[in-house]
Amino acid sequence: MKSLSIACTLALGLAIAAPSSVLAAQPAQAAASASATAPAAPQLHQAMRSLWHGHIVATRDYALAVHAGNQADEKKSADAVVANAKQISNAVAGFYGQAAGDGLLKLLAGHWGGVKALTDTTKAGDTAGEQKAMNDLAANGTAIAKFLAGANPNWTEGALQGALMMHVNDHKTQLDEMMSNAPAAQQAKSWTEMQHHMNMIADVLADGIAKQFPNKAH
Repeated sequence: MKSLSIACTLALGLAIAAPSSVLAAQPAQAAASASATAPAAPQLHQAMRSLWHGHIVATRDYALAVHAGNQADEKKSADAVVANAKQISNAVAGFYGQAAGDGLLKLLAGHWGGVKALTDTTKAGDTAGEQKAMNDLAANGTAIAKFLAGANPNWTEGALQGALMMHVNDHKTQLDEMMSNAPAAQQAKSWTEMQHHMNMIADVLADGIAKQFPNKAH
């Protein structure tokens, strides 16, 4: 529990340079044990998927608003991202304590800051700004992975990093396609893949919690 917030940053950094074939393989390996059998705590799995799906829906809504130049929707979506991060941190606090929940919230705020900056700079065509945002996401991702791995012995830093690398790469792909007005079918395919990858991460986290807190998880 001493570092539930440190684990996700390294994963994000590697996403900058890793080829897509590598990125695709790593989260699949990270979630292999989670998907091989029926979940031990199905309600927990469902709740975790719902929470993390909320993250990608809200960040996508923000990107759509930026793309359309709709400032009112930008604010509404940004507020939704923050509200979702608080829900996730509260869920973590229910198992690991308020200090851990607060620590994760700070890390999720860092992730959102990077995604927001990446969204805004991609829209503006600011290549240097995009690179800085990716670097920031990389640093933040390493921190989240260590944090989570330090909290639960069922989570390994390497597996979390692989999954998080894919998640950041999904954000980048989505933004590149959206802001360049890629064909709708191409964007829909990437969105489906992003949802699938998010579910895989949620399942890995739910599995780890169910093993560490079998009575509480049920």
